[in-house]
Amino acid sequence: MNSHLLTNARIVTPTENFTGSVEIEDGIITSIIKDKYFEDGIDLKGQWLIPGCIDIHTDYLEKELYPRPSAAFPLPFALHFMDVRAAACGITTVFSAVSFTENEGKNRSLADALELARQIDKTRHSLLVRHFLHARLDPNSNSVLDYLEPMKQLESLYMIVYNEQIPGQRQFTIEQQVAMRVKAFNISADEALERLLKQIEIAKKINNRQQIMEAFKDKYIIGSHDDTTIEHVDEGKVYGATLSEMPTSLIAARRAKELGLWVCLGAPNYYRGGSHCGNLSCHEAMDEDLVDILCSDYHFPTMLGSVVKMIENGIDPSRAVNMVSLNPAKLLKFDSETGSIEVGKKADIVVFNSEKSFAEVSHVFVDGISKFTADYTYGVQPLMAEQRHELDLLKSDL
Repeated sequence: MNSHLLTNARIVTPTENFTGSVEIEDGIITSIIKDKYFEDGIDLKGQWLIPGCIDIHTDYLEKELYPRPSAAFPLPFALHFMDVRAAACGITTVFSAVSFTENEGKNRSLADALELARQIDKTRHSLLVRHFLHARLDPNSNSVLDYLEPMKQLESLYMIVYNEQIPGQRQFTIEQQVAMRVKAFNISADEALERLLKQIEIAKKINNRQQIMEAFKDKYIIGSHDDTTIEHVDEGKVYGATLSEMPTSLIAARRAKELGLWVCLGAPNYYRGGSHCGNLSCHEAMDEDLVDILCSDYHFPTMLGSVVKMIENGIDPSRAVNMVSLNPAKLLKFDSETGSIEVGKKADIVVFNSEKSFAEVSHVFVDGISKFTADYTYGVQPLMAEQRHELDLLKSDL
């Protein structure tokens, strides 16, 4: 039997927070007891106890695959260290974004993207936390249509996001994209602009959102990425989107909420106090109650880091925690099983200390199984469950 009694913790549920204890049996939360300490439990010494973070969008895998543009590493190697880092940051469910697009300068082709996704499928069940795929599909490309059926065979694929690549329409202006191409390809500004205008002319004649929606609407969560205008949000809604991911303007975020879409912004945006590329500020959007979900985007530590900052800024702990756990679980339709500290749900649990204005994660459980522990009293000791077992065997032989 796999059982744990976690005691003397500051527990955050969907609606309240209090000091108490949580009991786990066979991977399920079986009881939550307020204001009671158990001497035979694991004493958490007043640390926060919350549901594991559910990260619906991260580009972090790219950092492990390509730490430098010309330095590639094999997927099993990259995925292992991404997985360990996710656990250490309190993320128990992670959706890796894989782009299916034909942009210039990409590290991989559409065929390469499919093969990468297949490799993730093969390795995901041997990892510490739950791994899924988040496919970013370019609807203004005909080539992507050849990959829809093979993609439907991917076990880990659960989210599809329209990721329009027409230059100048969403996140970056034409001027910004010209500058990026001048730098990336060592060409003149005139040549970069000529290439962009040709790409715009071709892409504007193509819109495959209908075909993509028909392929994925019955089983998958559909979203729209980098909505900038009201028209972008409306189009996403027409083609099955229930999520507006990273809207770049207030008008787009407002429209998404009017239409009942979930709105997700990046946790780095909140933690840093603004967008790194000058788009919509998460703080500004939250002031109007326009944000439902925070994702790691490109930096794992900011998910829990943003929870800590929100609480320090006077936001109710339940609201802060729900933005990285229960709300994404609801979007994904996982909330009957996970996403909150409630009796009967899976014991995906994170324990952390926040005294330094960021989260020091000390315990992570997935399905009630300890996946990460760290002792900050004597320095970080991130021993995984398998490593601790090996250490116990070594001690028994001495």
